[in-house]
Amino acid sequence: MRICAITMVYRDHWALSQWYMHYARHLGAKNLFIVAHGADPMLPRLCPGANILTVPRDRLEGFDALRDRLLNGLLSGLLAVYDWAIRTDADELVCLDPALYDSFESFFAAQTGQAVFALGLNLAERPGDPRVPDGDPVLKHRPAAAFSSHYSKAWAARGDVRLVRHGVQVRPRLVPRFPFVLPPGVYLIHLKYAFRPALLAANHHRREIAGGPGKGLPGPAWAKPLLAARKFYDGFEALPEAPWDPAAEAALATIAAEPARDAKRGLIRARNHRFTSRTTLPERLRGA
Repeated sequence: MRICAITMVYRDHWALSQWYMHYARHLGAKNLFIVAHGADPMLPRLCPGANILTVPRDRLEGFDALRDRLLNGLLSGLLAVYDWAIRTDADELVCLDPALYDSFESFFAAQTGQAVFALGLNLAERPGDPRVPDGDPVLKHRPAAAFSSHYSKAWAARGDVRLVRHGVQVRPRLVPRFPFVLPPGVYLIHLKYAFRPALLAANHHRREIAGGPGKGLPGPAWAKPLLAARKFYDGFEALPEAPWDPAAEAALATIAAEPARDAKRGLIRARNHRFTSRTTLPERLRGA
């Protein structure tokens, strides 16, 4: 079973180091492909052994569409030599529950579809949490999380599919019957709010992108990142705590019930849902 992982990054060094540690441990560094959006001499030092492709940063108009075209093209090419390709943002870790799966290889060997979704979580730094030591996996130090439909994304593919707008894009005639595969015990953990120093550093670059000239740039969460962060942390602290097992079971049932199917765009993705509690990752996932 040949598996690779790809991402695209611009200066988000802390998140990329977490992405690299996680996927290098599971897949091997030689099977990681990092698209650098602009030259960055730090990347070979942060990600030794990974494959780094640098693309120009002189065009930010239509940012999301450009990134999707680039990464889907790379994904399609890699699938000529790999059986499965994982594609996530640099601040997203896909974790398999070790109580259900012993490796990505055995997980993918059991899949019969062309794409796989995961149940999304926002990981959060809470008041009093310790600093994450350099070189340490963040999951060891950040157990607090909240389920998220927005991050219940398609994260791996094989065959003739594209990962677009957190979902899967196929030919419109296939939309009604395309399988929405959301296995239990598969989690996409979003790290944006897990380490405040890294968030503050990344926010500078987000404002730069969102405030640039042209159309099709990222929206308010990038244009006003400090406000977005404050809203997230205030909302997170206001949520009641729920035990992991019933919370995870209920969240999975909610997201898996029926996806949004857009025949006009050929798109299948998770429906929007607002979860009203937070939870604590179990110990077994914090080392996954």
